[in-house]
Amino acid sequence: MVGETVRHYEGKSADLNALKSKIEEHLQQEGFRTQSSEVSSKGTIIQAQKGSFLSAAIAADRALTILIEGEPNDFTVKVGIGRWLEHLGVTAAEVLLLSPLFVLVDVPETLWNFEIENKIAKQIDSIVEQLPMAA
Repeated sequence: MVGETVRHYEGKSADLNALKSKIEEHLQQEGFRTQSSEVSSKGTIIQAQKGSFLSAAIAADRALTILIEGEPNDFTVKVGIGRWLEHLGVTAAEVLLLSPLFVLVDVPETLWNFEIENKIAKQIDSIVEQLPMAA
């Protein structure tokens, strides 16, 4: 089983809205369909799905799921595989409160997940370094 990749950033004074936008932009440039929702008490959820790319490797209802939570000087970005939510904006708060955000997967999916999560996490590291400071 595999869970998620977690990155913790301190002392960055990062604009977290810009971070969300840059991550979505990067994923869209990579051919992903994205959706996001802000959950005031928890942060922001971004989901990304890439047609045959994901469905060839894992179940078609799954998506790359990214959670950004915290404050500009102390925030965490979690990257993992979750269920694609058709109405993310409506259900995001319920999902965070009632169910696991990330799906634990079996051995056949482990290598693929590890590769994708780490690739995206490294891209997020790069994006964080280039972010404007929060106002």
